[in-house]
Amino acid sequence: MNHDRVELLRAKLDNFTISDYHGLKSPGLTCYLNSVLQVLFMTEDFREAIKRCCSKDSTTIDSLLGKLFSELERSWARTHSITRNLGIADVCRQRDAAEYFEKILCLSSVEASKIFKGELNHKTTCVKCKTKNVSRNFFWILPLTVENLGRQTYTVETGLKAFFKGETSCSVNKLYCDCCNKKQDADVGCEMTLNPQILSILLKRFSFDHNHRCHVKLHCKVDVPQTLHMEQCTYELYALVNHFGSHRGGHYTAEIKSFETGEWYHFNDDIVERVKQPLFGAGNTSVRSHTAYLLMYRKVSRCPEKTDEVNQEAPFIYSDVKAEGRRDEAEGGEALVPHHQVKDEHCSIGGNLMCLNADMV
Repeated sequence: MNHDRVELLRAKLDNFTISDYHGLKSPGLTCYLNSVLQVLFMTEDFREAIKRCCSKDSTTIDSLLGKLFSELERSWARTHSITRNLGIADVCRQRDAAEYFEKILCLSSVEASKIFKGELNHKTTCVKCKTKNVSRNFFWILPLTVENLGRQTYTVETGLKAFFKGETSCSVNKLYCDCCNKKQDADVGCEMTLNPQILSILLKRFSFDHNHRCHVKLHCKVDVPQTLHMEQCTYELYALVNHFGSHRGGHYTAEIKSFETGEWYHFNDDIVERVKQPLFGAGNTSVRSHTAYLLMYRKVSRCPEKTDEVNQEAPFIYSDVKAEGRRDEAEGGEALVPHHQVKDEHCSIGGNLMCLNADMV
């Protein structure tokens, strides 16, 4: 065969995109749903749990997810039934991917969703009378407040340090103390007492600009590490959900590393392409992104189990999130706090305090 033709054929094959996975056909503009469904499908433990549970419990969304995952293993699949089950009537309205990620987990069986569930112990201490209050809450997502640092790059490690840093609520942020019977300065913080198998991190790019009195999106660069070390646990990034656009609307895509092939893939609704240039190639240990929104880390090394009793001497971590919505788990009745059901509300010392506060899209 002619050498030039061989080289031309090789070049065409190199440019030809071949994917081992399939896309999703949606009834409208539901890219926010498609991106998180693909993340769940590409999460090995979750996919296998759905297969085991989908025929056991008709009160969960497992059967719909099981059917969808089965179709995705063969060809492209439709999301119409799941869209209806989630109550999405206006399929042309843009919504928050993190919100629907949590909704799906809340509607899934305990066995399937437990790999995403972590636990935080929150501690509040009145500075005046030293009254302490400790409350336990489960979470699906850790929300990190993104800061626009100008020319400097915001890092996920910086966000985690801020999340895990104790603070004093004072001045206009004083908390009501039941013992003092009035608002007092208080030391607040929390610690992670249960490291989830899959650690989900939300980069809060949507916030309220008090100077311009409107909601804005922060397009600043974020340094996303390939590996995270937390509480003697090591996590490795395997999925990244991106948001393009503004707070008024935009588009979601996902980049996911396959547990089956070890390759990274780009998921864009009904289009799936293998990523030619790996996210962490040529010795890179992190990736800088203007669009990273949801990060999924898989635990690759275990950490020692913690007891339910809180270590009073351990360092606590401040969380700037406060939730009003909770879901009682059938397995124990503990409170689960969705990140999106949050508002500024009255806190008290001595009662059930939860300091979580995230901005909705």
